[in-house]
Amino acid sequence: MTSRTSPSSTDSLADLAADAYVYGYPLVFDVSMISASLYQGFGALPPTPFNRFGHATELATPDTHFVSVNNDTVYSIAQVDLSGGPVLLHVPDTSGAYYVLQFVDAWSNNFAYVGKRPTGTEEGDWLVVPPGWAGSAPERVRGVIEAPTAVISVIGRNACDGPDDLPRVQALQQRFTLAPLDTAPHRTGLPTPDPDVPEQLRFYEQLRVWMADFPPARPDQDYQERFQPLGLLEEGLSPYVNPDPALAEALTEGLAAGKARVEAASKPPADGNRPPGSWETNPHLFDYNLDHLGTGTIDSPRWKIADRQASYLVRAAAARTGLWGNHGYEAVYAYTFTDTEGGQLNGSRSYTLRFEQPPPVESFWSVTMYDTPDYYLVANPADRYSLGDRTPGLVYGEDGSLTVLIQRERPDDPAEAANWLPAPSGDFRPMIRLYTPGQSVLDGTYQLPPIVAKG
Repeated sequence: MTSRTSPSSTDSLADLAADAYVYGYPLVFDVSMISASLYQGFGALPPTPFNRFGHATELATPDTHFVSVNNDTVYSIAQVDLSGGPVLLHVPDTSGAYYVLQFVDAWSNNFAYVGKRPTGTEEGDWLVVPPGWAGSAPERVRGVIEAPTAVISVIGRNACDGPDDLPRVQALQQRFTLAPLDTAPHRTGLPTPDPDVPEQLRFYEQLRVWMADFPPARPDQDYQERFQPLGLLEEGLSPYVNPDPALAEALTEGLAAGKARVEAASKPPADGNRPPGSWETNPHLFDYNLDHLGTGTIDSPRWKIADRQASYLVRAAAARTGLWGNHGYEAVYAYTFTDTEGGQLNGSRSYTLRFEQPPPVESFWSVTMYDTPDYYLVANPADRYSLGDRTPGLVYGEDGSLTVLIQRERPDDPAEAANWLPAPSGDFRPMIRLYTPGQSVLDGTYQLPPIVAKG
């Protein structure tokens, strides 16, 4: 990254604008998804105002237009506004069933967890408080969760073993509640970027407005000072309604360069030592939160990216490919674009994925199909979007192995059809999820099997 703070040419301004895009993309994408949750909803989640849970009534489908959405759990998502003070969170007793509430600030940092792994499955109350709060918590609460920003997202996932298990999950969902601790007014909307800003500069206007309303940790604020020449620290009237032509040109160039950098970082790194078809597994993809690690997190150097500036690109890539993904100790995500021959995975071919033994997890595992480049679930006549250890009817080998068949057409053989993961007609990228992974996953000694092309 460039360290120029007073650029004097379009080129240097464009370099700075690219840095700003990488730095600010997670905030803009995250707050945009908060807005969608409030006003449009997405997939099975209805539009839901602040400080209420919106519940999906079914597992995710291809209509759920969210990057790398899972098909293992039923979502309950709340956008929480703390501008009027603390909010009381109530969680029910899930009788040992897996669930997790993941707390994410406006910059996409995971800063707390409540659920089976971190806090158990018994009933209880938690107090969620705004930045800098210094009040007294009610005696009945199990703990206080301090939010880094005044607006946060609570991403709830309840494990669901398929359509027959939905009634149990739906009954639990109604018992996850949020309630303001006092009667102080809370906001009803988000800060609004100037609508007169040209579309090609809209990203920077969103970044300018939302950076001011949701300031990051102090070290990141110091880094933001570099962006003064771009107008990103201007208050009041937008500098992008009638910008200087040189600034507009630099911002446009920087936007394209920043996007290219994020896209490149979202692909597996070139590594000639890795066998073709290897799964990209990075338990540390979400380790970019360096400053606010609360309830249920592991505040250890092992789970923090040492280089703060390097963490900005990691954070952007994580938002691009898996916004609201968990830390590795809660769930590990693995993906691949290629088979053992090094060829791009494509629906014109058939493939197998053979597990000699089940992956080492404490909860459960799955493999889910996504298209490219959007990473959405793939529509198919079987309405099967994922497959895993909880999928009914899977056919295992006598030695305990499981061979998954990946192809576009439904197999004729009943055993193959039972283990079939439908693929799209074009390129695709499957993802394996390992919930509460074992130590061998986290330290890299366990290796996922590659996908093999048939014929």
